[in-house]
Amino acid sequence: MKTRSFTPFPILTTERLTLRQLTTHDCQAIFALRSDAAINKYLGRQPSKTIDEALHFITTMNEHIQQNNSMYSVITLTQTKEVVGTVCLYNFSTENNSCEVGYELMTKFQGQGIMQEAVTAVIDFAFERLQVHHITAFTHNDNSNSTKLLEKLNFMPFTATDEENPDFTTFTLTNSPNAISC
Repeated sequence: MKTRSFTPFPILTTERLTLRQLTTHDCQAIFALRSDAAINKYLGRQPSKTIDEALHFITTMNEHIQQNNSMYSVITLTQTKEVVGTVCLYNFSTENNSCEVGYELMTKFQGQGIMQEAVTAVIDFAFERLQVHHITAFTHNDNSNSTKLLEKLNFMPFTATDEENPDFTTFTLTNSPNAISC
């Protein structure tokens, strides 16, 4: 794995999307994501109750970015600049040459292929620019949309159950020429 540096922050673009660093101007959208019961249902987190919680989250994520511990991006529609979700790379391991990917998408934008487009861009970045060898993702067993997404992207489920988190399935993707399907 190459040495990570997220300064300047890498802006990723796709046909419809721009993935950029979050700012305090995104607090309403981050609050909407983090307070949505349908999204939180599968993440095991308490919904945000105030804008201040969203602002604190943004500050914390940007500190992690400055420390090169994570790459947390907001997903925006390029034409309108509207924030529709987030995607991140985190839990980097130099020893295992790996990282984890996480994502969330506002309910009204689900089912449009947005997350597949965003996660594909982030996977390409991780494999090509950061030169990680493995990317891991965890999804709740009842979150069929997330499972389908990971399968479309050629992630493979671990067969062993995580005793500490039996409600989640671990998926992994290995960098190989045929690993990514767009």
